Amino acid sequence: MTKRTQLALATTVVAALALGASGCSDPKKGAGAAPSAANPAAANDGKTLGGAPVKGGTLTVLSNQDFAHLDPARNWVMPAMDFGTRLLYRTLVTFKAEPGKAGSELVPDLATDLGTPSNGGRTWTFTLKEGVKYEDGSPIKAQDIKYNVERSFAPDLTGGPDYAAQYLAGTEGYKGPLQGKHLDSVKTPDDRTIVFELKRPVAEFSATATLPTFAPVPQSQEKGTQYDARPFSSGPYRIDTYDRDKKLVLVRNEHWDPRTDTVRKAYPDRFVVVMGLKGGQIDDRIIAGEGADASAVQYSDMRPESAPKVLPKPDVKARLLAESQGCTEMLHLNNSRAPFDDPKVREALQYAVDKEAVVTAGGGPALNEVATAYLPPALSGGKQADTLKIPAAGDPARAKELLKAAGKESLKVSLAVSTGDKGKAEAIQQGLSRAGIEVVIDTIDPGAYYDVIGDLSTTPDMSLSGWCPDYPSGSTWIPFVFDGRTIKDKGNQGNNSQFRDEATIKRIDEINAMADAKQANQAWIDLDAEIMKKSPAVPVLLERKPLLVGPNIAGAYGHPVWTGTIDYATVGLKDPSKSQG
Repeated sequence: MTKRTQLALATTVVAALALGASGCSDPKKGAGAAPSAANPAAANDGKTLGGAPVKGGTLTVLSNQDFAHLDPARNWVMPAMDFGTRLLYRTLVTFKAEPGKAGSELVPDLATDLGTPSNGGRTWTFTLKEGVKYEDGSPIKAQDIKYNVERSFAPDLTGGPDYAAQYLAGTEGYKGPLQGKHLDSVKTPDDRTIVFELKRPVAEFSATATLPTFAPVPQSQEKGTQYDARPFSSGPYRIDTYDRDKKLVLVRNEHWDPRTDTVRKAYPDRFVVVMGLKGGQIDDRIIAGEGADASAVQYSDMRPESAPKVLPKPDVKARLLAESQGCTEMLHLNNSRAPFDDPKVREALQYAVDKEAVVTAGGGPALNEVATAYLPPALSGGKQADTLKIPAAGDPARAKELLKAAGKESLKVSLAVSTGDKGKAEAIQQGLSRAGIEVVIDTIDPGAYYDVIGDLSTTPDMSLSGWCPDYPSGSTWIPFVFDGRTIKDKGNQGNNSQFRDEATIKRIDEINAMADAKQANQAWIDLDAEIMKKSPAVPVLLERKPLLVGPNIAGAYGHPVWTGTIDYATVGLKDPSKSQG
């Protein structure tokens, strides 16, 4: 799943301060070294900050951006999935609301259990709980989940998870339900039963049913692309007001019944999301923790240059969450056109990037470490592979040799990044210049970034983005990032490199057909190494998710599935009477 990064430019002085404040990484250990146990950004790993929340009050979320999508058919960016599925809509299955490893455990949500497989794992049946309702008190029906699954195929509703298209039988050429056509492979024999017929066995389909695709949308509420602005609530909160790019206010959904929901605690009376703020402004406000900001959390990552204001101060550091994101951030090379249609040029880029400089620009080793493979450590036995064994600072001399052999001794290429990643982009630019590669940087507003790089008519030569597993399986990673069949003209998500390789596609299908999970896991790791040799993208960073919370916040932790984003299911306030807004 795509991740959105908001870390911004850190000057050399500030980055050095962040490095010194961290006191953790030993550069002599090399690129593959694990972060030190003394890493101050990891001090709160697996912990819940602020104690137990008290019901009531207003919790404020400070953000530098609007949500790309809240429509559950289109929501596939990790922080937005957390926000949407914990507050606005429920899914058939979800993840436990607990920090650490326990948070990866599947639990029923709208369904009574994790689903029942039959037909050798090609058929999955779910039964809805009794008494689940929408914000207007009407019952949630199995047909509404079927309808949202079908909506995910609509060409206008771009950006959402592709699992339905990957797994469901009989979907070729299907364009969604807006023209009155429905999928035969999703059956609803009654209001509480939904049956999915798959094209192949999928042992992990229970985990797939955690995605927003498997949230209910009643056909009567269909508004096409406008549904983004007003999803119809099946969760504990409903939208009161939504002024795009400025402010979103959620209030309680009085028809949500906590007796049907073992996960969401719904402590605050209101959530207020304030958008369009500058990253440094958000950090400073939460560090100060005054007025409404005492009851605030940040949606966008803490900026790297704020590290010296946080890490040396015990009272502020105690309010910093910095869980591992479990994702790999990559420099995607556009394989569909020159110069990156040439494998030698792509290989040269692997050697040209100075990953150490990008780590520094991203806040230093307290918040990042160098990536040496595509699959994140959680999917490769706890440690990334190092297939190419390139120094962390790169090898510009080798890069020049490869470019010369390809007849490309000088290059000029474009790089698109989210506005907050400008510092990383400049570090990439400087690194590539050592090999004679000129980089023109284009910064794009975070709310529009994935739409721009996901449109084949506007995609640049290079783009910087990450991919995260939707659940702990290589099947949620490599097929979405490197299967050429997933590429779309618009709404292209994982395969931003536009990598089309028949050998890779064949091997993906072979691994997906494996019944032995351990065998499949090792096969994904082996395929990762093979793809690295073809260099469709350059793995750059493994990041932590640095998020500050106000002094009146309680029940805050970074959820392991949603890349360390605060779990909105359980966060609340110490003293609701002190909240404002």
